[in-house]
Amino acid sequence: MTLRQRLLLAQAPLALALVLVGVVAVVTLARLGRSGQRILQDNYRSVLATQRMSEQLERMDSAALFVVAGEYERGLAQQAGQRQGFESELRLQEGNVTEPGEDESTRRLRAGWERYLVAYDAFLAMPTREERKAAYFHGVEPLFLEVKDAASAILALNQDAMVHKSEELRRQSDRVNTLMVLAVLAAFGVGLFASTSLTHRALRPVSVLSQAVQRLGKGDYSARAVVEGKDEIAQLGQDFNSMAEALQQYRRSSLGELLQAQSASQAAIDSLPDPVVVFGSDGSLLNVNRSAEDVLKLSLEGGGDVLGRVLPEAREVLERVRGHVLGGKGAYQPRGYEEAVRVALADGDRWLLPRGSPVYGETGEVVGATVILQDVTRLRRFDELKNDLVATVAHEFRTPLTSLRMAVHLVAEGVVGPVTEKQADLLFAAREDCERLQGIVDDLLDLSRIQAGQLQLEVRRVSTEELVESVLDSQRSSAEERGVRLSRWVELDAESVDVDPDRLGLVLGNLVGNGVKHTPAGGEVEVRVSREGSRVRFEVRDSGEGIAPEQQARIFEKFYRAPGAPVGGAGLGLSIAKEIVQAHGGELGVVSAPGRGSTFWFTLPQQATLVEGA
Repeated sequence: MTLRQRLLLAQAPLALALVLVGVVAVVTLARLGRSGQRILQDNYRSVLATQRMSEQLERMDSAALFVVAGEYERGLAQQAGQRQGFESELRLQEGNVTEPGEDESTRRLRAGWERYLVAYDAFLAMPTREERKAAYFHGVEPLFLEVKDAASAILALNQDAMVHKSEELRRQSDRVNTLMVLAVLAAFGVGLFASTSLTHRALRPVSVLSQAVQRLGKGDYSARAVVEGKDEIAQLGQDFNSMAEALQQYRRSSLGELLQAQSASQAAIDSLPDPVVVFGSDGSLLNVNRSAEDVLKLSLEGGGDVLGRVLPEAREVLERVRGHVLGGKGAYQPRGYEEAVRVALADGDRWLLPRGSPVYGETGEVVGATVILQDVTRLRRFDELKNDLVATVAHEFRTPLTSLRMAVHLVAEGVVGPVTEKQADLLFAAREDCERLQGIVDDLLDLSRIQAGQLQLEVRRVSTEELVESVLDSQRSSAEERGVRLSRWVELDAESVDVDPDRLGLVLGNLVGNGVKHTPAGGEVEVRVSREGSRVRFEVRDSGEGIAPEQQARIFEKFYRAPGAPVGGAGLGLSIAKEIVQAHGGELGVVSAPGRGSTFWFTLPQQATLVEGA
């Protein structure tokens, strides 16, 4: 049965109640109509007959008075016209006896009427006026009064009956009104109850479906609408169940996996001992691990300026790395332990080294940034101990090395006596090794002073051309020995710069010396100086064998020596050069490709902007 048919069936009790009330009303009104009609049939005709008989009887009595008054013919004619009419009405009355006692009154009227006719005929047959007068007063008039009294009795009987039946009809009408009201109320109540029950039963599947929809909306994907039948609601329930089943499978397959993956990711970053902070593309805080909550006191709860509640040193690092990554500059890698920030905690200070990685979206755009603050407290202490050890060893080496150099020099020069040619060769070799060892010791001491913040730059304005020429002159002899040509090119806009000439000469000398070492005979090492905005760019180009890409990021590390590098040196030159450039507020880098030579470059502000603490 369809929903439409169910709804129509639900209205059927009300319609049936209306039909029942209508039938009762028709039957009752018909009964009332028949009651009124019966009054007319039973009594009104008798009343009308008795009234007519009384009138005809009056006219016959008037005719008798005409006869008594001497107008015999007039009286005779008048009474002759009333006999037939009286007789007709009397017969009608005799056939309409309906009330108790009416039959006896009617028989009494018939008997009186017949005696009245006999007396009346005898009255008319009297020959003289006097005899007719006596017959009227002694015979006709008394019978006239008797017949009239009988007719009046029948009239009164029927009139009383009409009054009684009218009263009975009024009471019956009142009972009918009451019955109709009760019938209407009963029919309305029964019909309303039946319609409500059927409507509720017809719409109960809708309620079941609504409850299932509410459970599904609250996340209960196991909710189903159990609707039986083949109507529209049952079909809708089947469609809903199919949709809920699909959603449940999707939750199990996709959302569930996503939630599981998210939980696994959260557990993974929570297991990291270092603080991890995840930012969104708008810079808002998206996630932190447990270590970040403990060390940085970061929390996603509370809202507001979350970073504002972090220590100023850590906040500055987080904002800087976040800006670097979200600015599209790629991953952020620290240049060394010197970028580690100190965070004071209850159990002691910690040094945190920042690293940043971008989070890419499906289309490759940066949608977030992950910042890891690596706890390098132990490594930094080890590095400090190593630096202290290196500085101590270098310092302790310096004095005996100076004495050794002096002794070798004096012996080689023959001050203490003549030496053979073979002894001279050995002494010259020893002196060269002493000089190289002295260079290493000097580098170690310079590096120690730079890392200890004891490097004091004596900045002044110098001519870039003179600075470059001085460096080339110092490297010219070794270049000529290797057959390498040196050249320079200085742009007019970069003719001067604010630097410490000794320290910058050391940087340029290191870069040019490396270029000469790695350039084959016949090659060239060129120093170029140009203006780049508010900065001066120095470039040292060589035509050597070039540097492999995987080695370019490591050649600035301390004590790193590239495979196949010439013998000599401790791998500190580029590291010291980088520190000096950064102390001037500049940057140092390299562009190289195997077989195509190398270009070491560094930029410096044309006007001094020294780094604090350098």
